[in-house]
This record gives sequence, structure tokens and C-alpha cells, in this order.
Amino acid sequence: MADAASRLTTLAEDLLGVPLPVAIRAWDGSEAGPPGAPVLVVRSRKALRRLLWKPGELGLARAWVAGELDVEGDLYEALDRLSGLVWERGDGTGGTGRAARAVRAVRDPRLREAAGALIRLTGPFPPPRPPAEEVRRRTGPLHTKRRDKEAISHHYDVGNDFYELVLGPSMVYSCAYWSPGGTLEEAQTAKLDLICRKLALRPGDRLLDVGCGWGSLAIHAAREYGARVVGVTLSAEQAAYARKRVAGEGLTDRVEIRVQDYRDVGDGPYDAIASVGMAEHVGQVRYREYADDLYALLRPGGRLLNHQISRRPEKNEAAYRVDDFIDRYVFPDGELAPVGRTTTALEEAGFEVRDVEAIREHYALTLRQWVANLEARLPEAERLTSPGRARVWRLYMAASAVSFERNRIGVNQILAVRTPDGGASGLPLRPRAWTERPDR
Repeated sequence: MADAASRLTTLAEDLLGVPLPVAIRAWDGSEAGPPGAPVLVVRSRKALRRLLWKPGELGLARAWVAGELDVEGDLYEALDRLSGLVWERGDGTGGTGRAARAVRAVRDPRLREAAGALIRLTGPFPPPRPPAEEVRRRTGPLHTKRRDKEAISHHYDVGNDFYELVLGPSMVYSCAYWSPGGTLEEAQTAKLDLICRKLALRPGDRLLDVGCGWGSLAIHAAREYGARVVGVTLSAEQAAYARKRVAGEGLTDRVEIRVQDYRDVGDGPYDAIASVGMAEHVGQVRYREYADDLYALLRPGGRLLNHQISRRPEKNEAAYRVDDFIDRYVFPDGELAPVGRTTTALEEAGFEVRDVEAIREHYALTLRQWVANLEARLPEAERLTSPGRARVWRLYMAASAVSFERNRIGVNQILAVRTPDGGASGLPLRPRAWTERPDR
């Protein structure tokens, strides 16, 4: 009888219809596949049972989080090679790539024998329980205040010490703005400063920081630009950490951190609003409401800086759905929209969109640095959270880096203005004039 790795390789290629781009090492120590390729290590038959019950992305994710699957070699290369098989989009079928289509194709008599062989290889049923790190199935309408708060808590309330380990001293959890040879800390400071310059902040200006995280932008705007800042977050752990940092900087007279939904902010008008890495949580059904609320909170002439991850448009937009792995393990209920849809919603709310800067390559660099931080202190990360949670983060950040590099997703800074009725936007005539601070 052939060894387990050879059998798995043959079965996978029969079901997928293409050569397997990675090698396989099975639980019996056998190995098969292209020489020099990254190795997909199948430590347990349980991984196969998960794939049979949840083919494609979710089955692989559960096996990865449970430690039943691993990669030996370059993780980024392995994810890039597998992406067309697992994360391929746009087929309009509601499935994810060849892996899901292969199981549907089992109805084809030509493939039933291969599927039966895979079932015999997996061992006894039923499938294992999902890992503890998976979000329990949610009920009720999307993006209610209560459900959004629960989703945010799942992702952010996992311990500030863990985030310090991954993000570094800046505690900024969004795309940095890199210069050649720069460090992560320098790139994050450059991003915070870029946002403040685009918003043309001056001493005494009121800034609303929507989704303020651990307070880094609020502190930078108050300390470096003299702004008076209100930061809002749904995460109690983030707020406690941010308030402590604000007090340590001696900025409690200029920075207020609230545990508050952006929909409940009612103390406008503000001179400027920053929404950095938050709009991905809003959801398509609420996006126009989001744009309307921010427009109402700005004074005439006030500026909005919306920093948001985007996805490529689908050929059939009705077929778009959230990635199973991201939805179950990373950002519950999170949704990405094409950048054109975002700018349209902002314009429909009354904003004048004045600039869109695409910075997706910067996010790939940022994510690779976060992965390096995690890998350098992996045992500590596992102790602070759990081995499964650390594996979630390593996979999510590495896969996201590849997606940014391959232009499957992007990130954009959109500068919009609540232009007064007279039409005077208050922006300089020449684009990118914010490369210099307004007080220089």
C-alpha cells in the first residue's frame, strides 16, 4: 500500500484537477510532492475529517488553528502557491476556489472513487469539534450596536500585552507609512503625522478619532499639533490602556477616551474626523449611515480622513461573501468594499472627495513586520493568549500580506471635505501640499 503522503497527493490532484503546488508530509512520516517546495505537514487524520465536512478555507483554517496542519519552509510562499486553490474568488457559486468545487464535483461518477478513498483515509467520523478560538454562530441582524460590540470584543479584548508583542511600542494597529530603510516605529509615526497633515490640524482644533484603538493617533495629534481629541472605541481593554497612556503623557486636558459607539457621538461639530481601520467593521448595510453620521458631526469646511482596507470588485457583486476564516477567527462580521463604493457612499452623504491615496504595498511591509514580531516571541504569545490564538494571528497576518502584495486587497486613505455651500473647500490648490506641516 502506498504511503499516506503519496496517497494524499494523488487524491488531492484527482479532486482538484491540477498538480499540487506544495509537498506533503503525513502523520506516518512519509513525504511526497515537488522538491524544494514548501511542505504542508499533515500531523493528524483529523485535518482530513475537517476538510471533508468543511471543504476549502474553513476546514483548512480549523485544522491549522488546532495544530493538525503546519507549514515547513517559507510560509508566505506556501500561502501564495495555495491561494488559487483555496481562496480563489469570483466563480459566483458561493464556494471558495477549487477545494470547494472539488467536493461539489464528487457527484461526478469519475471522482467518486477518489472521494471514497479520501473518506477511507480519514478514519472514524464524526468530525472534531471546532477549535475554542472560533466564534460561536451568531444570530440576529448584522451590525446592531450589541452585535458590533461583541465582535469588537472578540478581536481586541485578548490582552494588551499580546498586542504590545505583535505591534511593538507604537501600538498602532493599521498600515504604516514606510520609507526605504525605515523601522516599523518610524513608519507608524510617519503615518500618524501624515493623517494629521492631511486633516490640517492646528492648535485648538477638535478631532474625533473613530475607532481610536490604544490611543496612538489621539496622543500624537494632541502632543504634536495641539488638537483637542475625543477618541471612541468599543473595546474596554483598549480604552483602559489608552487612558493610561494619555495620563502618562500629561494630556488628560486635551484627550478624552470613551467606550462609545460612533453612532452615539452627539457632541459635534468637530473640525476634523479620523477613521483609521474602523470602517471595515461597519458593514455594507450600515455604510451610508456611517457616512451620514460623520458628515453630521463635522463643521462646514471640516475634513474626514477615512483609512480603509478595500477589496477588488467581483464580477457578480451579489455573490460576494466574507472569508470564512476571517469571519470565524479574526474579524467577526467584518466586510470589505471596493474603494469606488466607499467614495460613492461618502459623496452621497454630502462629502466632497478630494484625494485617494493607495498604500497597499505599505500594508504588506507592515504585516510582515508584525509576523516577524510574533514569530520572534511565539512561546510568550502562546502563553499570553493560547497556542491556537497565536496560530490564528500568524496565518491571518501572513495570508493578508500575500493578498496585499498580489493586489487581491488594497488599502486607501480617502480625504473628504464637508465643503460649505459657497464651494470653498479650504484645501490648497496643489495636491499633496500636506507634505509640509501647515505651521511651517
